[in-house]
Amino acid sequence: MPTATLNGTVLAEAPESEVVHIEGNVYFPPSSIRTELFETSPTPYTCPWKGEAQYWSVRDGDELRKDEAWSYPHPYPSAFDRVGKDFSGYVAFSPDVEVR
Repeated sequence: MPTATLNGTVLAEAPESEVVHIEGNVYFPPSSIRTELFETSPTPYTCPWKGEAQYWSVRDGDELRKDEAWSYPHPYPSAFDRVGKDFSGYVAFSPDVEVR
């Protein structure tokens, strides 16, 4: 079962059948995310084929670690064809987060 951890804290966990692999990143379904550890970040980014991203800062103890995660709340419809699944709101993580 894929799990995303930051310094021993589980941020997300989901069965392999529920995650989506895109460009070397594991995207976790929104229902698998520990939302109490996430805060919306204002960092802007638009992927040419996925659409506008939403970045998230992640709580690590008393520290808020900026832009450790991102999602695409409303991906371009053509991205669903490319990925083979609707990945709206699925969350991926920066290399600082261990995904196994």
